[in-house]
Amino acid sequence: MHGDGPVAFHVMTKPVGPVCNLDCRYCFYLEKRDLYPGNRRWRMSDEALESYVRQYIEVQDAPEVHFAWQGGEPTLMGLPFFRKVVELQRRHAGGKTIHNALQTNGTLLDDQWCAFLAENRFLVGLSIDGPRDLHDAHRVGRKGEPTFERVLAAMRRLSRHGVEFNTLTVVNSLNAERPLDVYRLLVREGSRYLQFIPIVERGPDGAPTAETVSGDQWGAFLCAVYDEWVVQHVGRVFV
Repeated sequence: MHGDGPVAFHVMTKPVGPVCNLDCRYCFYLEKRDLYPGNRRWRMSDEALESYVRQYIEVQDAPEVHFAWQGGEPTLMGLPFFRKVVELQRRHAGGKTIHNALQTNGTLLDDQWCAFLAENRFLVGLSIDGPRDLHDAHRVGRKGEPTFERVLAAMRRLSRHGVEFNTLTVVNSLNAERPLDVYRLLVREGSRYLQFIPIVERGPDGAPTAETVSGDQWGAFLCAVYDEWVVQHVGRVFV
């Protein structure tokens, strides 16, 4: 903002760069490692972390400061790293209110993680693409193993611990054909803030990739979700 209002901005922090423990078939970000040939040290150092936290808070002329932690998979940094994050934020807050958001695939979230997230009021974004067959079609581990059960367990664990979370669903050519299966699963499992992101990519030949959702599919998906939402969940679920 400019003029008479506070000067504030938003940065997404990737403390482990493009490194991830999954190998999602539509992911565009894992290949970013190739931009740094020979690099094997992706982890943000403690020195860089403290400098970043201090400066990010200092330069914002606003009473509230929002940190967003993404990746890759930021939980690969480990819980001690995020305990240090909170400690540094408290040290450098200068009277400002600090908020944290964490975008994760959820596969590493155990009870210890969830207790920490609840205690420190992190907003968690959890990536899940629908029921088991739809999710596991693309969101797989480094050896191609399915991940749905671990992600679903993470969602339920977040709920038990009272962690505020939303879900992020990549709409692709497969799950676009079953919008109500996707929507109903997410709502049934406790998501009240749902984000749907269409995947639109082109291959080397310029043609849409197999995972790309067409305009007709995307429109039909949104219409089907809306028709369910407007009857069942207005004011209780947010899309």
